[in-house]
Amino acid sequence: YLWNYIVIVIDSGEGGVLYRLFFGGTVVNRVYGEGIHIICPWDRLHIYNARVQEVSHDMNVLTKNGLKITLEVSIRYYPEYNLLGVLHKNVGPDYVHTVIIPEIESVLRINIGKIDAEEIYTTKTSLIEKALNKAIEQVAQQFIHIDDVIIKKMLLPSDIEKAIQYKIEQKHLADAHDYIIEKEKKESERKQIEADSLARYNQTLSTSINKNIILWKGIDAAKELSLSDNTKVVIVGGGDHGIPFYGSVILDSSDGESETKISNAQPLTLNGGDND
Repeated sequence: YLWNYIVIVIDSGEGGVLYRLFFGGTVVNRVYGEGIHIICPWDRLHIYNARVQEVSHDMNVLTKNGLKITLEVSIRYYPEYNLLGVLHKNVGPDYVHTVIIPEIESVLRINIGKIDAEEIYTTKTSLIEKALNKAIEQVAQQFIHIDDVIIKKMLLPSDIEKAIQYKIEQKHLADAHDYIIEKEKKESERKQIEADSLARYNQTLSTSINKNIILWKGIDAAKELSLSDNTKVVIVGGGDHGIPFYGSVILDSSDGESETKISNAQPLTLNGGDND
């Protein structure tokens, strides 16, 4: 019968805190580790889970404008191993419901009470995160480490939630329309710049090209055509404004050999002057 009170087994990830009935009560300067421990039958060895644990908690809070929000919060935590004796003496084994949950809940109530329901959905979540960080620091003073606090769900009354979602959707649509308008303005500016550039180019080109240049290009084109094999070309001149020669340019290859014949060709006269 006394065996279970004398021989105590501490499993992996656990730590024990000894309470001595006749020798000063709780031992705060020693944590009993994993394995078998033998104690006096009138003493007690309280065993704590020292691993990372998780607890979920649902709570109702009020926003700045009085709307009730239901939160589902998940908290990951573990006790400071070397301070298990102090934790046991000052707080006790039920430290989750004594310290952790009340502290987190208090911080959320205070800070969400400063925010409108719409702001919670949009821009003010960072304020809640900062508040939770402060709560974690306060809990750490009670010899408990908070690994993370996660808000899993945030539920508003259905009609309020639909109204907020509709307002957010309309805002995004308005932003999209503004973007389209701005895009069209930029496109209009681009087209205007392109048109101005093309107009300047045409103006420069028209001032730099005269009749002599056009006739000179005609000479080059006629020369290339006259030297082409197996090609028959007829070019008719038109005086000073035509191709540099008139008559017929015929490329004949009927006998198997290419032959170029130019009939009635006359040299080009530019600007009414004589040919050299």
